[in-house]
Amino acid sequence: MKAQRTTAGAALPRTPTTHAAHAAALDADDELAPLRREFELPSDGRRRLTYLCGHSLGLMPRRARSDVRAELDRWGRRAVEGHFSGDGGWFAYHQRFSAPLARLVGAAPEEVVAMNTLTANLHLMLVSFYRPTAERYKILIERDAFPSDRYAVQSQIRFHGRDPRDALLELAPEPGSWMLDVARLEALLAAEGERIALLLLPGVQYLSGQALDIGRITSLAHRHGCVVGFDLAHSIGNVPLALARDGADFAVWCSYKYLNAGPGAVAGAFVHRKWHGSDLPRFEGWWGHAAERRFAAERAFSPMPGAEAWQLSNPPILSLAPLAASLELFERAGLERLRAKSERLTGYLELLLRETLGERCEILTPAAPSQRGCQLSVRLQTAVAHFDGADRDGQDEPARHDGPRGTAEALRTAGIVADWRGDVLRLAPVPLYNRFRDVLAAVRALRRVLE
Repeated sequence: MKAQRTTAGAALPRTPTTHAAHAAALDADDELAPLRREFELPSDGRRRLTYLCGHSLGLMPRRARSDVRAELDRWGRRAVEGHFSGDGGWFAYHQRFSAPLARLVGAAPEEVVAMNTLTANLHLMLVSFYRPTAERYKILIERDAFPSDRYAVQSQIRFHGRDPRDALLELAPEPGSWMLDVARLEALLAAEGERIALLLLPGVQYLSGQALDIGRITSLAHRHGCVVGFDLAHSIGNVPLALARDGADFAVWCSYKYLNAGPGAVAGAFVHRKWHGSDLPRFEGWWGHAAERRFAAERAFSPMPGAEAWQLSNPPILSLAPLAASLELFERAGLERLRAKSERLTGYLELLLRETLGERCEILTPAAPSQRGCQLSVRLQTAVAHFDGADRDGQDEPARHDGPRGTAEALRTAGIVADWRGDVLRLAPVPLYNRFRDVLAAVRALRRVLE
């Protein structure tokens, strides 16, 4: 039998891409496949589910359970003395995350801090970086910004006594497109740049899955005197980042998506070193105070060096502990290898969607790997079937159901976990735990629900 070669260079049988043998061969060639065993895989009680929803909530690392239990045990054994156990205890607990997080976002450890939740961190950054003046008072966001970002920005504008109808600008895609175009941003900055105080954009757009060019955007906005921040909720742990090199002023992220730290997990923030030690205003709390004098009850605030100065309270240890297990897996795998597998997985998903569904499926996410992460967003052109039960052959019996929500529900009944936003179905094969066989199973199920 003749053979073909994969992008990793291994010889595979020349079988059609829609065949299970092809997916199995790709999995056999995957050097990161053992990482899947490090995660709890969801089940509905009768079967293991195919999970393509890591863009919404990542799977639980198996070690997370023991890591949380260890902190519960420390609390039980040591009580208040757990703050200063021999391994550093809870007092310095958050600092163990700075270096691995910094490697994921392309920064120095002192530019990164694990704290709070994403929107809380965004508000703290806006307190420092949105300083409107009579001439420069506008904030530029994308038209389809995640609602929480929009709410935060609008409330900050109102807090400063201005009207979002005047002070909020939106970057929209070209008519008929889902993509944010840097050329359109450049034109908007040319027209409004002198009035824009701050620009806030995503690293990866949550709806379309488009990855933005952070370096180019930052350079353009800085040229017009704007402060630049990014929401990295769908970026960190998904795509390579170089925040320090690219010059972003600040960034925020959550840890429950690709970082797999669990629902409501402690999030993080980046503050570029050029702002460390500056006279930026900030909201202050005792955990941002100089650590060596934190218990001295000093009346004057003495900020920690770097991003830690933006901390308010001591971190919730039980919500931070699961992050350690996930970050250890990122360290073991290496982001470069994870990214290479991600491109193969998404490329395989794209190929199967086009081969299997053709014109019935519109892929909204950019085709270029450099312009997307591991999520593909699609729109379906026809009604779907909803699996209500099993027929006499043991196959799920379809009943008609329309729209992306119906599609997601039908896929879930077929054992595939995806999600939808508006008229968009989102599928995300995550390289830490997804297989090529998962991708094939999802597309096969999607074909069936569209029949």
